[in-house]
Amino acid sequence: MDVKKKLFLIVIFLLSFFIIKNWQNISNYHIKSNIIHINNNIHEKLSDKLNRNNIIIKTDKLILYIDLNGGNITKMELINYKNKLYSKKHLTLLNNNKQYIYQANSNIIKTNKFNLIDHIFDKPKFFTPMSIYQLKNNTTILKVPLLFVSKNILYVKTFIIKKGSFVINVNHQIFNYTKQPICIKINNELNQKTNNILPFLNRKHINFATKTFRGIAYSTSHIKYKKYPFRKILQNNNIKIYTNKGWIAIIQQYFATAWIVPHNNYYIYTQKVSNNIIRIGFYSINHMIVPGGNAYFTTKLWAGPKITNYMATVAPFLDYTIDYGILWFLAQPLFQLLNYIYNLIGNWGISIIIITCIVRIVTYPLSKMQYITMIKMRMLQPKIKSLKIKFNNDKNRLSKEIINLYQKEKLNPLSGCLPFIIQMPIFLSLYYILINSVELRHAPFFLWIKDLSAEDPYYIFPVIMGITIFFMQKISVNNYEKQDVIQKLFIYIIPCIFSLFFLWFPSGLVLYYIISNIITIIQQGFIYDKIYTNIKHIH
Repeated sequence: MDVKKKLFLIVIFLLSFFIIKNWQNISNYHIKSNIIHINNNIHEKLSDKLNRNNIIIKTDKLILYIDLNGGNITKMELINYKNKLYSKKHLTLLNNNKQYIYQANSNIIKTNKFNLIDHIFDKPKFFTPMSIYQLKNNTTILKVPLLFVSKNILYVKTFIIKKGSFVINVNHQIFNYTKQPICIKINNELNQKTNNILPFLNRKHINFATKTFRGIAYSTSHIKYKKYPFRKILQNNNIKIYTNKGWIAIIQQYFATAWIVPHNNYYIYTQKVSNNIIRIGFYSINHMIVPGGNAYFTTKLWAGPKITNYMATVAPFLDYTIDYGILWFLAQPLFQLLNYIYNLIGNWGISIIIITCIVRIVTYPLSKMQYITMIKMRMLQPKIKSLKIKFNNDKNRLSKEIINLYQKEKLNPLSGCLPFIIQMPIFLSLYYILINSVELRHAPFFLWIKDLSAEDPYYIFPVIMGITIFFMQKISVNNYEKQDVIQKLFIYIIPCIFSLFFLWFPSGLVLYYIISNIITIIQQGFIYDKIYTNIKHIH
């Protein structure tokens, strides 16, 4: 290569580097005409000289692989989360290969006066001076600018990530140095291949007790939160919603990816299925850039675990993607309490035990009412049996006599069910917390329990839970009448059924039920010992 060509490339490289280093001031900086009119051939020579198609961005939370042909993320790894238990590989959330497609793209679309798409920004070939950008220990923010120049239009796309964050800011700056106005709009998409979704939807062996929601969710200026399962999307792919704030996301059990709508414009949510890929996202209305003018767009991507405290600060109602069901208003404060206990103890298993004890202590008055009603009902069984024999042929008279007996004894049979009904929302809330909280994913307890979100590998917990149910049955048997063979048989059958049913439950859930059952046994024994004798004397 002759000296002139070498000098020419050095000058171009220095100018590009100058623009990158001063990207924050680029919108206010009047670039001289000899820099502005970099033609497409020079841009291609510079890109060929760098000979780079991909770059890597590393922070303390994320590793991003960026394709310079389009400037989008082709792969994203979560550093603090492993692909599988005991695996050394980072969990891959976003990817783009033949086997698995899950992408989050942010692009600029240019149209002409007839609103026809100009393909100038179809996978633009960006360039940047470095192949690896890494957040340094002494810095709190990482900025990675990418440059593209074509037909006197300068496009600067910048990735900005803060330390300790799962939020990726993608800024777009367009400078129009042509003699004609140009019309552009921003288009953000989340893409997932249907082949990666259908196996999950068609799995018949999924335990219904641990099956969690997978699909899309969104929030708009008029709707706080709405979700659609993938199955429904595949059946109906027509969504078009106008909004000036909110977000749209793909969510799964522990992780979510969401584009946050900027507040400075109106946007249109879209959803479609094409080429076996579900595409959801939003695009802006057309924005006109006059000759010599520029436009600035900033978009925000959340890509990471569904952590309540973090997501709530990123966008309103984004934390609703943590699916606590219709009992979210109970589940959220219960999780905050569970999280507070964990911060003090440092073990999620012990935290589950403590919060189970707290809940059972708080609901003890209701449990006491339930047990007393059960005892009184047993005490009345001989009298009810006599009434059934006496009025065997008169059902109406029998019903009236039983009601009179209840009134005389000041007993309401429904009072035995009411405490159970009141407690159920609390227990269901804990259930949803334990199967949807990413904090319990791969969280160890002790000894053989290395993952509270997975089933017990040796099925010891389900067996222990069956034993606790057996003792609950034994304590609850009627001591006032002889048990027949079927009743005795049920004392042994029911614990076995529950043990089999809980074999594939997450061990954190089984632990919760074990502790709850043990507390029930203690409460039953205490109440029966203290109250049973007094009730017996009354009769």
